Amino acid sequence: MDIELAQVAIIKKTLSNDERLQFDMQFGGQRKNPTTALIIGLFFGLAGIDRFYIGHTVLGFGKLFTFGGIGCWTFIDWFLIKGAARRRNIQLAEEIHTSLVQMRPEGEQRAASAAAS
Repeated sequence: MDIELAQVAIIKKTLSNDERLQFDMQFGGQRKNPTTALIIGLFFGLAGIDRFYIGHTVLGFGKLFTFGGIGCWTFIDWFLIKGAARRRNIQLAEEIHTSLVQMRPEGEQRAASAAAS
């Protein structure tokens, strides 16, 4: 099983059915495909488009202005970009989870945090 999917499943466990539906809609719309990130990196890595795609704008501009570290950074990113996309997706899942839990009525927030402990 993919580690990203396992992490997302763990994050979703504490959500109600309605919250899971909202989670799936938000996460599905914002999730970045690691394979797409790699393909973008292979063709447009020198311009940093792969880093812009996964939301790393500072690194994207760094690659853009240095022509991918004169190719070295681009070559290294071919091996790292899929992992970076997966980590970004897990971070996104945690952010969505937190926002959904914060939208609960106060009594339910306490019960959920006690159950998670």
